[in-house]
Amino acid sequence: MKKQPVEQLNQPEGDAARGHRLDLRKLTRREALGMLGATGAALSLIRCGGSPTSPSSTSDVTTSTSASSTCVVSPSETVGPYPSLTDLIRSDIREGKTGVPVTLTITVVNTNSSCNPVPAANVEIWQCDAEGHYSQYSQPGYNGQSETFLRGIQTTDTNGRVTFTTIYPGWYMGRATHIHAEVTVNGRSVKVTQIAFPENITATVYSTGVYAPKGQNPTSNSSDNIFADSLASELATVSGDATNGFTATFTIGIAA
Repeated sequence: MKKQPVEQLNQPEGDAARGHRLDLRKLTRREALGMLGATGAALSLIRCGGSPTSPSSTSDVTTSTSASSTCVVSPSETVGPYPSLTDLIRSDIREGKTGVPVTLTITVVNTNSSCNPVPAANVEIWQCDAEGHYSQYSQPGYNGQSETFLRGIQTTDTNGRVTFTTIYPGWYMGRATHIHAEVTVNGRSVKVTQIAFPENITATVYSTGVYAPKGQNPTSNSSDNIFADSLASELATVSGDATNGFTATFTIGIAA
């Protein structure tokens, strides 16, 4: 089950918020995680043959950065004020949202086993759009309760990997640019963490297209209350450019 949000930013609370379920072929969390937990191994084998969650090929890149590859347990972070209210089993989470495309590959590894990959784990991500809005919730100046954009769950393959198609996240006041991630194994949440982005790439993205009207994010990674003490373990490796899009990779270490 989802943890209660602890990060402050005006949010609906209690049963009224969590009771807002959408009937657009979405499973409840209990149903989805139970089903995926029971069939995760089979799904992993299927993905080895090349499914929508297999890492995508990319064109030549013009910008790159790298993050730490040390075998450590990823920092545990807050789920934030806008965790998912329904489960969306999909790899392309955009739902028509415009922005610089990002192909995000997440690898889950077991730090108790020399960081060997963890297959059949469910990985969920959620993020804001280019304007800093989340779906499923009412926020100041925006009501996203009827929307489900930029949320999704995939199951890791035998290499411990899942791949999502998304957009470069926007920003909102008080937080550095980020994506939320949660790993569930056998129906049990084992890690909630967050993904940071290199500031030089973020600055370039925010000067273009749909991001430009809002401008630059005033909160840096180093001043962010989540990333300030753990950035080396939470920074994505990103390559590409703002014209053609980016590929990003991130590793989540769990003590399984």
